[in-house]
Amino acid sequence: MIRTNWRDHDWQLIHTAPQSPTLHMALDDVLTHEVGAGRRAPTLRIWEWASPAVVIGRFQSLRNEVDGEAARRHGIEVVRRVSGGGAMFIEPGNTITYSIYAPQTLVKGLSFQEAYAFLDAWVLEALAELGIKAWYQPLNDITSEGGKIAGAAQVHRGGAVLHHVTMAYDIDAAKMLEVLRIGREKLSDKGTQSAAKRVDPLRSQTGLPREAVIGRMVATFRRLHGLSDDSLRADELAQAATLAQTKFSSPAWIDDVT
Repeated sequence: MIRTNWRDHDWQLIHTAPQSPTLHMALDDVLTHEVGAGRRAPTLRIWEWASPAVVIGRFQSLRNEVDGEAARRHGIEVVRRVSGGGAMFIEPGNTITYSIYAPQTLVKGLSFQEAYAFLDAWVLEALAELGIKAWYQPLNDITSEGGKIAGAAQVHRGGAVLHHVTMAYDIDAAKMLEVLRIGREKLSDKGTQSAAKRVDPLRSQTGLPREAVIGRMVATFRRLHGLSDDSLRADELAQAATLAQTKFSSPAWIDDVT
């Protein structure tokens, strides 16, 4: 198996209407399998969130990461993704999330750290074009002089790699600290002001609307790697809807780490 380059693939863009947190989890599962099976071309998917959420990593303890009472009080759904990594605090309009579904040949021979850096390089270029000096912080962060901008997670399965990233466009740091236990521990002696600085939103660094930041990211990917507009197929959406209901909404998946 020979390693491929970005331009060896016919990249497709999916950017649809807002969808539920559980459907997003299921779509990542389905689209990774479809790319791995060769039924879908490598794809960049920009997420739109229908409601707030906390997304925990595949191997995290729900109890240790999330204050369930605070999440319920704020109407925040807790979901578990298929990849590892840490918890992400999501609010529609405040978050930019994207997934890359690629054949494993794109990262063949790379270590996990090298693969993260490789798959995030286009975003760093897009941020630079917006006037933000950002860099890759091993293992899975994108950061800047102002603070952390994004966190990434990755999983390899069925001949494909899923690489997804959540970026902070804006953030309600006080609410985040109420809901995420780990955030409290890291910042309890520093207060909310430090929380806002530790995760530094793109809004404050660019002064641009969220849509303009996404537009720049898509344009940069298109220029560097090629990108055609696409949409979800009916069968992909049907598979994801079933999985969202039977797997990703189930307490067995959300509560358990097996």
